[in-house]
Amino acid sequence: MTEGESDLIANLSNVMAALKQGMNFFWVGIYLVKNNELVVGPFQGPVACARIAYGKGVCGAAWQKAETIIVDDVDKFPGHIACSSDSRSEIVVPVFKNNKVVAVLDVDSVLLKDFDETDAHYLKQVCELISTWL
Repeated sequence: MTEGESDLIANLSNVMAALKQGMNFFWVGIYLVKNNELVVGPFQGPVACARIAYGKGVCGAAWQKAETIIVDDVDKFPGHIACSSDSRSEIVVPVFKNNKVVAVLDVDSVLLKDFDETDAHYLKQVCELISTWL
């Protein structure tokens, strides 16, 4: 899928498609840090928020804290940004390059409490792969 491919967008697009298809996620995508904000990159699912400020919503909080955030019920997360009202739970995993957050992987589910530490473990591995392209 990505072997031998050097284009960032091609690789990110295929990884998002593989995660969406393989895991049946409601929404999966990458937000890239650009000019002090998160800018949506390749994703699979409904229309997404294009830009997210530092510290705002789950994605911005994961960027600010430089840690994975699992939200069992997005309606109970202070400042949650509802790009889709169908999203019920979420996991956001930071992508690091030289110990700095350069992107976040965002995954949403239509189910409450759909993510756990097992998801975090494997999505961190995906983020490690992504970091090699950035």
